[in-house]
Amino acid sequence: MATTEAEIKEEKSVDMAKEEEQLKVDAKEESVTNEEKQNGKEEEVVKEEKEEDVKMEVEPSTGVKFPVKVSDGKQLNAMGVRKKRVTVLNVTVYGFGIYGDNDKLKQLLKSKFEKAPEKPTKELFETVIDSDVGLMVRLVIVFPGLTMNMVRKNFDEVLGGVLKKLNGAPEDFEVAKRLMGEATDGIKLSSGSVIEITRLPGYTLQTKVKDEVISTVQSELLCRAYFHLYLGEEPFDKNAKEKFGASLLSLF
Repeated sequence: MATTEAEIKEEKSVDMAKEEEQLKVDAKEESVTNEEKQNGKEEEVVKEEKEEDVKMEVEPSTGVKFPVKVSDGKQLNAMGVRKKRVTVLNVTVYGFGIYGDNDKLKQLLKSKFEKAPEKPTKELFETVIDSDVGLMVRLVIVFPGLTMNMVRKNFDEVLGGVLKKLNGAPEDFEVAKRLMGEATDGIKLSSGSVIEITRLPGYTLQTKVKDEVISTVQSELLCRAYFHLYLGEEPFDKNAKEKFGASLLSLF
């Protein structure tokens, strides 16, 4: 049956109405997308502004930047580097910052000492090492191509040596191996990767790798052994220990 002119006009009218409706839908979707993009940009700007507001200090030999204060309130008290001998060379493995809960450190020191010593003493450092006041060491990897297996092996060796000096029992050596948790041995730690090891109340060591908690170990002896690596008689970096000692004196 032949289509009348009126029917043709009606079909065209319906098609035009559908096109107009689709255009409205497309326009609405584009508006929503643009709004989402704008919100995303605003969030990025806010994030950048927050990062810019955080004051940073630079460890001079590595160029690694450390925030002077972290989110939980701990303050940067010293910076240093961890070097390891490879054949005849001393290779810088990572830069580190030592952070402390300075209010509680101040209370601790004033409860143990009547007045500030003239210079940092062994007793001063041991008071901090033996306490459970909040401390954190942030490690920023410098040496390229490092893996979790290499880091774990290194910590097992050095902590084992300290535990031996502290007369650790066989079970303490097994606990020390849990410091790096269940992180996959093959994880590549590129330059700039961050590891944080924090002493929490109750003599608990928490390890974060790339902002992910990989272990939480409760052991008073392990806590003492770990901070001996930075504040003990044979520290990784003597200058960093001295700077931390000076920061302790300033709390009196």
